[in-house]
Amino acid sequence: MATTIQDVAAAAGVSPMTVSNVLNGRSSVNDELRDRVLKAINQLDYRVNVAARNLRAGRTGTIGLAVPEIDRPYAAQLAARIIRVASARDIRVVVEETGASRGRELDAIARSRVRMYDGLIIASVGLAARDLVDVLSTSPVVMLGERFSGSAVDHIGLPNREGTRRAVEHLIATGRRRIAIIGGPTDSEPGTANDVPGGYELRLEGYHSALAAAGISPDPTLIAVARDWDLEGGRRSVMELCDSAVQFDAVIGMTDTLALGVLRGLADRSRSVPADVSVVGFDNILESRYSIPRLTTIAPDHDEIARLAVTLLMDRIAGQWPPTETTDHTVGCELVIREST
Repeated sequence: MATTIQDVAAAAGVSPMTVSNVLNGRSSVNDELRDRVLKAINQLDYRVNVAARNLRAGRTGTIGLAVPEIDRPYAAQLAARIIRVASARDIRVVVEETGASRGRELDAIARSRVRMYDGLIIASVGLAARDLVDVLSTSPVVMLGERFSGSAVDHIGLPNREGTRRAVEHLIATGRRRIAIIGGPTDSEPGTANDVPGGYELRLEGYHSALAAAGISPDPTLIAVARDWDLEGGRRSVMELCDSAVQFDAVIGMTDTLALGVLRGLADRSRSVPADVSVVGFDNILESRYSIPRLTTIAPDHDEIARLAVTLLMDRIAGQWPPTETTDHTVGCELVIREST
């Protein structure tokens, strides 16, 4: 016969409620009692029946995570962090890919209820503010990335403006003045207009503010639009700059993936990094540490994003939905200086 919580309580000489408090990590149990309970759990080989516990609570113990493209390094590494944080709380994570499509993002939200997820974390690219009205009728949702005015859900954003500003300031401090930036708005579907600046606009604001603070006039020819935010997009964009009459001595890639493509493109045009051109990325993905030269980058606090996302979602699952008030968080960042500057 399987060991019960009552068996553990009897062996430890405590009440079943005390055992429950220990299992749920509540701080109301003193160290001496906690040690007794944990010893009894080990001796009796007690196993928590997570499925039964979730069933009693009206939950499945599973949350969804929707990301634009799982094969992109940033999305994959963010998903891994969220899964680790959730696993520490006995929560399963089901990852879905939306392809940065508004329709597929809406499908992911709808499926979060049909598939009986307890809630959904979504890194949105295509949704508009009006779409969030539909969110309120589903299970709890936490948004990552783009923010909407008057948002009806909790939001966690990147330090877009601050990060790019720090990148420009670093380049100026190393003597660079002709600083190009490569990025560009992704193609969005009709009806996704948003009255709050997105990541691209915020990163451009940081770029312009740092130039202005240094007394450098902005040059529109230094702002390059990548057709795709991938390695080839970065490579092609910087090669086009090299082939034009535009003079530049530094490049900021709005993502590390773009910046790594920039490194390849500069090599293809026989430009030395950092002797001829300095390069800075944004994201601090694992690959940025292994490029030649190693990439200087802006490192958002990814661990805090994962911790906040899971904590906020679990708080919503345990509490009221729809919420009467929502929270808006922007994580911090660090400038990681490597060989490319």
